[in-house]
Amino acid sequence: MAYKTILTVLSHQAQLPQLDAAAALAAAQDAHLDILCLGIDHSQPGYYFPGGAAYGLQEAIDTAMSDAETLEHGIRQHMAGASDLCWATESAVAQSGSIAGLVGLRARFSDLTVLASPYAEGQPGDAETITEAALFEGSCPILVLPKAEAPALPPRRVLVAWNQSAEALTAIRRALPLLQAADAVEVTCIDPGRTGPERSDPGGALTQMLTRHGVRAEIAILARTAPTISAEINRRAIEIGADLVVMGAYGHSRLRQAILGGATRNMLEQARVPVFMAR
Repeated sequence: MAYKTILTVLSHQAQLPQLDAAAALAAAQDAHLDILCLGIDHSQPGYYFPGGAAYGLQEAIDTAMSDAETLEHGIRQHMAGASDLCWATESAVAQSGSIAGLVGLRARFSDLTVLASPYAEGQPGDAETITEAALFEGSCPILVLPKAEAPALPPRRVLVAWNQSAEALTAIRRALPLLQAADAVEVTCIDPGRTGPERSDPGGALTQMLTRHGVRAEIAILARTAPTISAEINRRAIEIGADLVVMGAYGHSRLRQAILGGATRNMLEQARVPVFMAR
């Protein structure tokens, strides 16, 4: 299945490189690009003077609406020359607590959401909420870009992080169009357990499935030498010259990852190449 609807969500002019990357991918996939321009109301009515909440809230909403419309106008000018691309943009306003529902609704009917890393320098504070909304509320795979540049299209070499989880398999299935277009795909298994369902053949069944889909896949079994799984994945991706990492997201809860860390959060913070995630 090819990607026919690609979504990107912006809340600041500084995210235009993210838009360019999403447009490049949409053009390569012959897909429709949906651009959501968010104006976000961060007001806290409980902190206004008695009787002033209504006035403060209205002013905050008006400001957010103006920000969204200004951003949409700038994007229309930026995309004016994209005559070979089918795209549409809309602006919307959300309070902090309703971002997830708004973004999730748009992502639910998209094949892929393209976003900059929420922890990259210069990203707005709501970028993490937007990223998680696409994954959880939207059930949509995301392509996270760690750098302000378009990814290699199609990716020449892809690293698939395989840990036998349902989340990883979902990500792989959703990434099939990119895997099929790649020159080489490495199914990377880091410290696979001997008592797991694949036992003595970690990655074997997955590689067979990918091969039947026309993917040029091979297996690499690695011992963990880095302090975290994400560091090991990053090291291996650089070592083999990967243009893309495919992995499952949030095998543990978001709260646990926020407090204790985890492979998903660490990859979002430390990724050196674009990361395709799903759950």
